Amino acid sequence: MRLVLQEFLTLDGVSQGPGSPDEDTSDGFTRGGWFVPYLDGEFEQITADWLGEADAFLFGRRTYQNFARDWPTMTDHPSAPILNGRPKYVASHTLTEAGWHPTTILSDDVPAQVAELKRQPGRELQIHGSARLAQSLLAAGLIDVLRLVIAPVVVGQGRRLFPDGGAPAGLRPVSQRTTPGGLSVHVFEPTGLPEYGTYGAGA
Repeated sequence: MRLVLQEFLTLDGVSQGPGSPDEDTSDGFTRGGWFVPYLDGEFEQITADWLGEADAFLFGRRTYQNFARDWPTMTDHPSAPILNGRPKYVASHTLTEAGWHPTTILSDDVPAQVAELKRQPGRELQIHGSARLAQSLLAAGLIDVLRLVIAPVVVGQGRRLFPDGGAPAGLRPVSQRTTPGGLSVHVFEPTGLPEYGTYGAGA
């Protein structure tokens, strides 16, 4: 399976709390819900198409708990059978049980366990949100595709997907489109370490 990251970002790189003001208030974050004003039917179709490619899902603890709270009750949503029915994995050193079935807890060497999952047959193992987990797996060279959706807003506060001091990575653009609501949808493939150069008059 390919490991695919799907992440919502602001223009200043914040990934925290896109869906509602109370989604993630950790570290005093007070500006959640910044993604919602830009949603439209075209983007909902894009995400539905992506979701249909998933054979399994991988979450960090916080995102998993949010999804596990909400999706079992959303039985009328067209995405519910996929999210509720397909295998899920949650990386956590604190969870001892997970009630959103079928879920497996990954608690030891998470990168090694994820590498083993990738060797299983299938299409996509998708990470939704879960920025801290995504950072560690990107640094380990395990992410195959990044689907980054950028909202035209600067919030000036919050946890960033690419923080200062994070692992460097080169990316190859695969596709880009803009939705009527103003979301910029980018798909990248990692290419290893970045390349560097010097610009000069003779360049």
